[in-house]
Amino acid sequence: MTGTELPLAGVRVIEMTHMVMGPTCGMILAQLGAEVIKVEPPAGDKTRSLGGMGTSFFPLFNRGKRSVVLDFAHPEDRETMHRLLASADVFLENFRDGQLEKQGLGAGELRRKYPDLIVAGHKGFLSGPYEHRPALDEVVQMMSGLAAMTGTRDKPQRVGSSANDIMGGMFGAIAILAALFQKKGGGKGGADIRIGLFENCLFLVAQHMVEYEMTGNKPRSMPEREHAWPIYDIFETAGGGRIFIGVVTEGHWQSFCREFGLQEFLDDPTLRTTTDRILARSRIIPRVAGVIRDRDAEELSATLDRLNICFSPINRPEDLFDDPHVLRPGGLVNNINANGEPFRVPALPIEWNGANIGEGLKVPVLGADTSAVRAELERQDVSATAKTAKRLA
Repeated sequence: MTGTELPLAGVRVIEMTHMVMGPTCGMILAQLGAEVIKVEPPAGDKTRSLGGMGTSFFPLFNRGKRSVVLDFAHPEDRETMHRLLASADVFLENFRDGQLEKQGLGAGELRRKYPDLIVAGHKGFLSGPYEHRPALDEVVQMMSGLAAMTGTRDKPQRVGSSANDIMGGMFGAIAILAALFQKKGGGKGGADIRIGLFENCLFLVAQHMVEYEMTGNKPRSMPEREHAWPIYDIFETAGGGRIFIGVVTEGHWQSFCREFGLQEFLDDPTLRTTTDRILARSRIIPRVAGVIRDRDAEELSATLDRLNICFSPINRPEDLFDDPHVLRPGGLVNNINANGEPFRVPALPIEWNGANIGEGLKVPVLGADTSAVRAELERQDVSATAKTAKRLA
């Protein structure tokens, strides 16, 4: 699928973001066809040089963008930035409140100068008592209760990815798409959008908040929770493997018990309902564990798949490069890092008219597009001047 076939072809996005949340938003817009111009300082986005768990940050979240280096200490570069904004549909930023105002790039000033511009600020918090605070993914997971739900109250544990940052970027993209739709439909031109990392995490834990609101019962963390189904656990298999099995419907219960020789459960009048079975988990789970422990993992997976029962091996991220579904055509896309080395990455998790998105994206070399973008702006200025002269003639 080419860029011209994608839905955001012709949309120009100017991005001044760093780390994960803002860049994720720009990356999604780029994969949907927008031209995303990433404005970087002379030293480049700091995530370019991260190692360890941050090694993937820049290449993963900045694929498909153009890189322009501007030094706002120079008047001509400040002028270039404003020419870029004048040509753009969207401006992405994720700086602390007040920082961009010092550069004349605050949301209020931009709306005055460019009334049709959509300004999307990715922040730690939405407007309110905490709006001045910086935030990190781990900070908001602790604040929102997500860490306590993932681990325990005594030993909170963050989710094992930058889930909030990534989801925050997704909400930014959703809001921008809504603003573009409004603009296309003849609504007012621009929009001032604020996306909050903390509120994003609050959205994730809303199910537990509402549970407490409705019942008055304090939600239990995932390791301590009351199960909603009789079999919803990790089991050991023959050979030392492990598998998760979820038996969640009456049909699943019936077919599971028949397939695995657990007729005594079907004949037991005290196990007629799901509630009965949940209350009897202390005797059901050891019996099931014994049956599963005698089965080979591959054979077990094939059986559960045939029965249409939910199951999964206990994978690690590196295992997914051998997973047949991940390796299906289009499941992984081939991209090129800024140093020219190829890497594989999961495709955007949608199909557009049956096609996967993201093949062949390149991570920009720092400043690689500065000269080309300046030349494009010059041509646009010349064209605009010629049109004005012709109109006045």
